[in-house]
Amino acid sequence: MADFELIQFDLDGTLIDSVPQLACAINEMLASLGYAAQPVSAVRHWVGNGADMLVQRALTAAAGQAPEAGQHRRARALFDEAYAGHADGALVFYPGVLDTLERLRAAGKRLALVTNKPYRFVPGILAAAGLADHFELALGGDSLAEKKPSPAPLLHVCERLDVSPARSLMVGDSENDVLAAKAAGMAVAALTYGYNYGRPIADSRPDWVLDEFAGLAGLLKL
Repeated sequence: MADFELIQFDLDGTLIDSVPQLACAINEMLASLGYAAQPVSAVRHWVGNGADMLVQRALTAAAGQAPEAGQHRRARALFDEAYAGHADGALVFYPGVLDTLERLRAAGKRLALVTNKPYRFVPGILAAAGLADHFELALGGDSLAEKKPSPAPLLHVCERLDVSPARSLMVGDSENDVLAAKAAGMAVAALTYGYNYGRPIADSRPDWVLDEFAGLAGLLKL
């Protein structure tokens, strides 16, 4: 196994379970537009491709058809406004996340965050989680022209931190994370508990499949 210097992490579905906050914001958005609320279980399957796609999927489910561009823009603005009030509240970490991150830091690993969540919400979430100082670099889905599954964000992190992709490991929970890592020439470990549209993450063929976050410490022989 390569001696990974840099570990890049996804956020939603990997470090935190953000579906409760996202579902609250989605349903506030739908209520403002006159639509019925959607179940949390449905929202869980819609997460992973960024806020635009989340809003599109919610509108399509609520209205029974894909939204027009104008309605989508209005809904996205309503979602952003609603989510701003929920994003950093009552954060739920998956088991083993905080302890494992501390073990990685103690072992001298460099950490970065690459999420498809709009960047405006990322600093507040990290601050509320007590993780503001854990990551040398954090990117949101709108930080660059492309987001995952494009390899661009992962390669940007490697370039900024002067670490080759071969010395970096991506850790995520969805096909987007796996595809981005493979396209970047980077190893990837995928977690089974996150958001992958109801499909087993093993089907995406990551290098390692982990059932729990703490398994990362064993993988890296910490």
